[in-house]
Amino acid sequence: MKQLEFYKYLNNQTEMKKANLRFLVVLFGLLAISITSCTKDDENPVAPVLTAPSVSTVVEEGMTTDISFNVTIPGGFASASVTALNGTAVVSSTPSVGATSGTVEVTFSAENGTGAGSVTLIVTDQSQQTDDATAVVSIEAELMQFTVSANISENTTWETGKTYILDNRIFVLNGVTLTIEPGVVVKGAAGSDVNATALIIAQGGKIMAEGTATQPIIFTSVADEIEPGQIASPNLGPTLNGLWGGLIVLGKAHISYQDDQGNDSQTASIEGIPPDDANGIYGGTDDADNSGVLKYISIRHGGANIGEGNEINGLTLGGVGSGTVIENIEIISNQDDGIEWFGGTVTVKNVVVWNTGDDAIDTDQAFAGTVDNIVIINPGDECFELDGPEGSYLNGAHTLKNITASVKDASGLIDFDANTNVTIENALFENITVDTQDVEEYDKYFAAGNFASSNWEVILPTDYTVPDVFKGGSDAITTSVTSETKTVGADLTKFATWSWASVAGELTGL
Repeated sequence: MKQLEFYKYLNNQTEMKKANLRFLVVLFGLLAISITSCTKDDENPVAPVLTAPSVSTVVEEGMTTDISFNVTIPGGFASASVTALNGTAVVSSTPSVGATSGTVEVTFSAENGTGAGSVTLIVTDQSQQTDDATAVVSIEAELMQFTVSANISENTTWETGKTYILDNRIFVLNGVTLTIEPGVVVKGAAGSDVNATALIIAQGGKIMAEGTATQPIIFTSVADEIEPGQIASPNLGPTLNGLWGGLIVLGKAHISYQDDQGNDSQTASIEGIPPDDANGIYGGTDDADNSGVLKYISIRHGGANIGEGNEINGLTLGGVGSGTVIENIEIISNQDDGIEWFGGTVTVKNVVVWNTGDDAIDTDQAFAGTVDNIVIINPGDECFELDGPEGSYLNGAHTLKNITASVKDASGLIDFDANTNVTIENALFENITVDTQDVEEYDKYFAAGNFASSNWEVILPTDYTVPDVFKGGSDAITTSVTSETKTVGADLTKFATWSWASVAGELTGL
């Protein structure tokens, strides 16, 4: 009996040892799992850290801007996503996959309407850990007026619906193109002498100013309260002049010029710009030179004086080549001439000049282009001042054709010199109120062969005859007509809708 109880005791001890062994195995297993788990936790990298800009990003309504977020990613960059308030946003640039630091660029497009906006970026690493940051955006009203104070030295666009203020003489430099979109208003600040404001296209520069019949480009004074979309000034009358400079285009075509010592020169310094300004040089040998495009342009209230007897024309064309396109040009109330050509070969179409202080159309230095479809209203001096070559260079004649000149109180119709090389065709002179022609040497110019013209008509006051107005040889080409019998003149429809002269009714009845 005792022996049996002993064996039972031993068996119980054995079972207890087995149970303890099984417990220890389970315990060691759990410890191993725990240690392994802790090791894995210790191996996880630090989560990403994303930083937004510290100051608000300012953007105009309807415009876009780029916002930079800096990120540190010990676990390696995996992806980025973005959301926005009061606009839309897209991720435009990220670090490479696996990178541990870098910059995430977001492009934000603002909605129309001012106020606050935001951009929230989320960055994820390769362990699916994330961080986020929010950039604050301030949406402001779109800028509609800009001051231009420095020369234009890189390709630039002035945008439709906006106004640009010329703070001084602004040059578009060699190799640079200024694009002016339809409907732009350009205003010159007040100034005279060396402070006169003007826009000058230097040799080798280009202006691409292509207005339309519904959206002309207007050059005027800063005193003018006109805004894009308007044709007539709301506060300035059409007789105020000299409030700023004007528009000057300089090319590389031939000119006929002599310097102060009487020596021929292929280049010169343009009238209206101080001679010590090298950007004012014009002339050369490239008659096909291209200075750009001017279409549907109205230039107003200019002609500021830069020195005694040296005013800026409304539009000055110095050595401008035939590759340049100039069409539908209006000059209103310029203190000096409306348009003046100094040599060059450019063709100009559809010109209306109203209320100039000096001559409406002025040509010099062997200009050899054509001006077609001209309206002149009330010039302060002559309708035309037509001068020929100054130096030995000769290049045929220039042509003026399809003309309606409403003379009123002009001091003369045409001023010639002994070298005038011009053909004038299909010209109508009307509203003559005084003896307007003060040059009596037509016969000599006809005999010299420099001046060939045809189809002139004139509507005369009562008791006037053609010789009362046109002296000498012009009698042979001039016919007295009435408003009902006239057969020549400009096509006035070319100026409808876009010109102030048309809107003001100045073309009615011509």
